[in-house]
Amino acid sequence: MNLTLKIWRQRNSNSKGQMKTYKMSNVSPDMSFLEMIDVLNSKIISEGKEDPVAFDHDCREGICGMCSMFINGQAHGPDRLVTTCQLHMRKFKDGDTIVVEPFRANAFPVIKDLVVDRSAFDRIQQAGGFVSVNTSGNTQDANSIPIEKNDADKSFDAATCIGCGACVASCKNASAMLFVSAKVSQYALLPQGKVESKQRVLNMVKQMDDEGFGNCTNTGACEVECPKGISLKNIARMNSEYMTSTLKS
Repeated sequence: MNLTLKIWRQRNSNSKGQMKTYKMSNVSPDMSFLEMIDVLNSKIISEGKEDPVAFDHDCREGICGMCSMFINGQAHGPDRLVTTCQLHMRKFKDGDTIVVEPFRANAFPVIKDLVVDRSAFDRIQQAGGFVSVNTSGNTQDANSIPIEKNDADKSFDAATCIGCGACVASCKNASAMLFVSAKVSQYALLPQGKVESKQRVLNMVKQMDDEGFGNCTNTGACEVECPKGISLKNIARMNSEYMTSTLKS
């Protein structure tokens, strides 16, 4: 495959960025998108004219949530329920022009090229994404705690969120509601998370607002673009948890 890549290049957060065009030839349709970027970087390094393209990546197994790229106007590219490292070049055609940008949101400032600072998510989790139940020493066996299967399944589904930020990048308001609601739901549905459930949702929502994320207007783009298929129902659950906690304050 022969491709034309238009990639956002930005030296640092204080520099003015621009799109740069690169020509790629003999791209295998079996390559993942990140492997294709690796090949491009090898080409750039061998030419010695500029720095290779900086991009986030780690496990390359679809679970780390690092590969935050906007590809042809879609978070993680044109496929569904996959991360960028799971996107294969067979999703594109010979001669295609592919536009690659970083996730864009005020709360995700660009560090360099396609790398953005998503530490806002870390701070939201630190605000309430934990349980105070003693998990060392004489702990109760998890299998001895009765939990309805439906609740356990919903909690597990919420826990599959990898914090990639596709929901924020896809939302016209740069809202983090889907991410935060997944983290709230993960604990709200289980008995171990009931101890601080009231303060958890209040703290996490407050931190989300302090980080500068936008409000949710129920557009639904977040669920569509989420590589793990996190449901909008989690947002409804978080709103319910938040309202209940506010009324009890």
